[in-house]
Amino acid sequence: MAVLAESGSNPDVGLLYDINGLAKDAPHWFDRVMEFVGEYGLLLGMVLLVLWCWWSVRRRGGEEAASSVAALVWAPLAAGLAVLVNVPIRGFVERPRPFVDHQGLDVLVSGKTDFSFVSDHATITMALGVGLFVANRRFGLAGIGLALLEGFCRVYMGVHYPTDVVGGFALGTAVALLLSPPAMALLTPVMKAVERSGRAGWLVRSRSAGQQRGALFPGARKALETEERDLAA
Repeated sequence: MAVLAESGSNPDVGLLYDINGLAKDAPHWFDRVMEFVGEYGLLLGMVLLVLWCWWSVRRRGGEEAASSVAALVWAPLAAGLAVLVNVPIRGFVERPRPFVDHQGLDVLVSGKTDFSFVSDHATITMALGVGLFVANRRFGLAGIGLALLEGFCRVYMGVHYPTDVVGGFALGTAVALLLSPPAMALLTPVMKAVERSGRAGWLVRSRSAGQQRGALFPGARKALETEERDLAA
């Protein structure tokens, strides 16, 4: 494998050295920042983005609020399920970390003893990003952008091959999209029930949004229709 890297005949290994080589030329403080961002920062950023999207959806309200919140609930569930699917994949492929087979890499995170394919971080962030896209395209595009940055960071840190990251992107996307229809079919009625609940309804729709649309008053729509008929008569 090292011979392949030196000869450049393996694009995966060659790209690994090209991207990780940036870490050798970067200042020490920048590598420490990339280490934190790639290991923890972007995962935290994805969680905050999901929460921001939820806050935006519930404040806006509307008829699609329940389905949007259901999609947001599905996003972390999809990420967790994708990681579970990755467990047997890693055990079957048994691909060592790149620094095990290749010399000269600048490894920013030590102690990685598990297998490399596929990247959990890439899988989780892309599943969250695609799940966000199902709920809201604007937030989803931002989430997918963060996932792509996460993939770059994992290669930059020397702990994954580029194909590990691509495999994680594919796995996260497949789980989030392919299982989205049955997940939404189950979660949307639950969120609609929560929305109608007096105590937990704020999780789906804020009070201000509900008041603007008469959602807090179950008889408001019927009363309005009766009033309109009386005026017409």
